[in-house]
Amino acid sequence: MNEPISPRQQDILAIARQQGRVSVEDLALRFDVTPQTIRKDLNELCDSRLLSRVHGGAVVASGVENLAYEARRLVAHAEKRAIGLAAAALIPNSASLFINIGTTTEEVARALVGHEDLLVITNNLNVATLLYRHPKISLIVAGGPVRRSDGAVIGSAAVDFINQFKVDYAVIGASAIDEDGTLLDFDYREVQVARAIIDNARRVMLVADKLKLERTAPIRVGHLGELDDFVTDALPSAPLRELCDRHGVRLVEVGSDLGDAP
Repeated sequence: MNEPISPRQQDILAIARQQGRVSVEDLALRFDVTPQTIRKDLNELCDSRLLSRVHGGAVVASGVENLAYEARRLVAHAEKRAIGLAAAALIPNSASLFINIGTTTEEVARALVGHEDLLVITNNLNVATLLYRHPKISLIVAGGPVRRSDGAVIGSAAVDFINQFKVDYAVIGASAIDEDGTLLDFDYREVQVARAIIDNARRVMLVADKLKLERTAPIRVGHLGELDDFVTDALPSAPLRELCDRHGVRLVEVGSDLGDAP
């Protein structure tokens, strides 16, 4: 049986749930203790399966349940913004595209507002909110049940709707990327829509930051080998890099340099 967590550990857990990720350095400064003390706290929280260790800190434990959507927005925000800008630069004017649910795909949508003559089809109400005012972008929103936690339109009605189209690009996210190249997510209803999006696009682009390599999720979306483009901040995994080379996936690594752009 796990020992009760200390008041400081409760505070650390609350911060992690709010922000999605915590770092040893930031927590040591916040609580005015040594990094070694924070590492011990994080290790105990991870032993209790409340957090999962990543390089330099920890994230909310995942595997069967995703982080809260607002927390996911805060995780690797600069990297996601840079990924969004780089991905949007690969999409030409006068293109048709799907954009699915995800905080990184939202950043792609945000970066597309300067494009002209786009047709965007989405099951992401957050993307729809970002794009519907722009006169040079035609927007179509998939119908079906809306997931309250993040504004995703999911389920069989959305799948049937997506299957009516054949578009130039699919911009997709993933909750986790396995070392063998499997793309993973948490909700089978969301995965059904993602599969329809992949199957009905001429070119498929994954946008995902490197933290997705440190996470896991239970439901298979697809495989890295099905992609045409993979836009990320960095890909430290040699096996995944080799997979991209073998399958002819265009790999774009952007870092976070663009994340502070105005």
